[in-house]
Amino acid sequence: MQSLAADLELAAVTKAYGDTTAVDRVSLKIPAGTYCCLLGPSGCGKSSTLRMIAGHEFISDGDVMIGNTIVNDLPPAKRGTAMMFQNYALFPHLSVRENVAFSLKMAGTPKAERLSRAEEMLSLVDMGRYGDRLPAQLSGGQQQRVALARALVTNPTVLLLDEPLSALDPFLRIRMRAELKRYQRDFGISFIHVTHSQEEAMALADMVVVMNDGRIEQVGSPREIFNQPKTRFVAQFMGGHNVVSDAGRAYAVRADKVRLLGTVSSDETSSQRATVTDVEYQGMTVHVAMRRSDGTDLLATLAEHEFDRAPVSVGDEVQVGWHASDRHELAA
Repeated sequence: MQSLAADLELAAVTKAYGDTTAVDRVSLKIPAGTYCCLLGPSGCGKSSTLRMIAGHEFISDGDVMIGNTIVNDLPPAKRGTAMMFQNYALFPHLSVRENVAFSLKMAGTPKAERLSRAEEMLSLVDMGRYGDRLPAQLSGGQQQRVALARALVTNPTVLLLDEPLSALDPFLRIRMRAELKRYQRDFGISFIHVTHSQEEAMALADMVVVMNDGRIEQVGSPREIFNQPKTRFVAQFMGGHNVVSDAGRAYAVRADKVRLLGTVSSDETSSQRATVTDVEYQGMTVHVAMRRSDGTDLLATLAEHEFDRAPVSVGDEVQVGWHASDRHELAA
């Protein structure tokens, strides 16, 4: 079953709750067939943005356009979107099959047709043999597949996912990431996925939208966002970066580019002295946290064998450096 994909565009979309602005003139275009992650800390406006797209929140100002239609005044069921909620919101008294068919029932679809389409969707998410079970008889991963089937059965142009993996254990979360990406490719529609997990966004997204304080900080591919952060916030939120100042400018240096040095060669920046504040073994890597005399915190991520050649301990004075080409200048 292929859905009709459509571009989605936000034009200066704003959401205010009284004197509090949750989303501040956000403009964004998400091409049809894109897996887009809205990424940011709690309270950054990402869930409010998703709910305005869905029609579950009124838009204070601006427009939401899906395809060629401004959908601001359309009810959720008329927008061509479907929502998959964080807690899956399955009806406990209905069977799996009836849960998936429920939205079609509300739309007046004849019983035989809606049950047939529910069976088709359950088969697509490998849940065909569980149609007669109640939600309580399923695992977390199985419930998620049912929630996904229920969202997709309406044949939406855009699927909206609000923290869909947060209730799962870490092992299952990784497995379900791969499944979500596969379903997105198979259906060919846009998935817009809200998450606070950098790892989740990096693994899933074609387009990452980093939000902070109701605004967009940066939009790009996962590699662009991680390797070329534009602002101090993005560099620090994505993790794995040091933000250092040099001659009044701020730079990001990836933690895996930082080296503990005996001597400094000509192609390195000037070395800096720092004190080791923590050493954390991570298996294949070792994280060495340090602090310069000016209070700047630094992190070096070293391969285990590299650390073992010259191990350090908390309290050691070390010399720190990196290649000049590994510095990435941030916006003022």
